[in-house]
Amino acid sequence: MKAGRVLVVDDDPDMRESVASVLAAAGYLVEVAEDGQQAIDVQRARPAQILITDVFMPVRDGLETIQFFRQEWPSIPIIAMTGGSPTGEVEDYLKVAKVAGANVTLRKPFPARELLESLSAL
Repeated sequence: MKAGRVLVVDDDPDMRESVASVLAAAGYLVEVAEDGQQAIDVQRARPAQILITDVFMPVRDGLETIQFFRQEWPSIPIIAMTGGSPTGEVEDYLKVAKVAGANVTLRKPFPARELLESLSAL
């Protein structure tokens, strides 16, 4: 059985909708948010069982979002994803996301299979 509701957070609408489509096709109920603050608002209104968040976003970035979720909802599994930034290596940001509380990290772009396998492992 699938883990009910998944919250996908990414400021890139194409990436957000792509991930949401893969998850919906696999039988997950999907909520989406454009940034970390919106994710918190969505989580408070319609709690998800899993959080998938980008690292780099405006308003509240992924690292802040992960830390907030760890404080408010400590048991929620978290997947952090990033394609990096102009100022650093992707692996460095993924390591920081792990330290912040992410259970799994994914480097963008990633195949749908890798996403679904990561969810199954959680």
